[in-house]
Amino acid sequence: MRVKYVLNEVLVGLWRNVTMTIAMIITITVSLGMLGASVLMYLQVDRMKTFYYGEIEVSIFLVDNVSEGQITALEEKLKSNPLVKTATHETKQDALERFKVLYADSPDFVAAVNADSLPESFRVKLNNPEDYDKFNASLGDQQSQGIQRVIDQRELLQKVFNIFNSVQLMSLVFAVVMAGAAVLLVGNTIQVAAYSKRREVAVMKLVGASNWFVQAPFVLEAVVAGAIGAILGFVGLFIGKVVLLDNKLQALTAILTPVPNGNVWLMLPLLVGVGAVVSAATAWVTLRFYLKV
Repeated sequence: MRVKYVLNEVLVGLWRNVTMTIAMIITITVSLGMLGASVLMYLQVDRMKTFYYGEIEVSIFLVDNVSEGQITALEEKLKSNPLVKTATHETKQDALERFKVLYADSPDFVAAVNADSLPESFRVKLNNPEDYDKFNASLGDQQSQGIQRVIDQRELLQKVFNIFNSVQLMSLVFAVVMAGAAVLLVGNTIQVAAYSKRREVAVMKLVGASNWFVQAPFVLEAVVAGAIGAILGFVGLFIGKVVLLDNKLQALTAILTPVPNGNVWLMLPLLVGVGAVVSAATAWVTLRFYLKV
């Protein structure tokens, strides 16, 4: 009987302040949706680092007048280096073939380039990409070995990851701001509901109702609104993933690595848990201030 009464009061309370309830749910939806997006971004950046760092190469470009002896000596030096996983010599003709593949969509650009325009090089993979500084130091005097320039792809990727980290931080900050707005709105909604039922609460206390029995409908109102907002936020994330990343922006995900469905589904219990707990805590604290029980 008590459970039935509490559930009935929850439904009545949500309907009594329907406009504020809708506003609260929308605010929670946006804030938790942003939170879920920032968490997904964090997971995706880590996933991308793991994938791309395994493909990172160090490019050693050689001068145009490099001798065969210099090339042979450098190749032996690279293959005997304990920091090196693989070292591949790329001739000018090999570089041209790679160039044709990379810019196959721009035939006029490809036609304007010949083998002599491209440098001879070595493509080196390190056992640990983080050891680039040690590897670069182990090369010694680069000019005497016919080395024109050494490029670490990790530096280029790090700039990209810095951009993603900034986007991740911005989305997280926005989510926190929206969460603050949701907390204030939940507190205000519960305060209005408690004020509208102040006489009923007073009567219930006079007849010996316990604190939890009086507070339960208000707290559950907030929990239900938080859970609904979390589910809607998850639905928005999932639709965005399917409609945008899996279709319209599919070419982009091929570069940034696809977002696994498992990571998206992981957001559902996370968002529902956060939404329910934060809403319940906000309602309980509000009741302690505005409802004398």
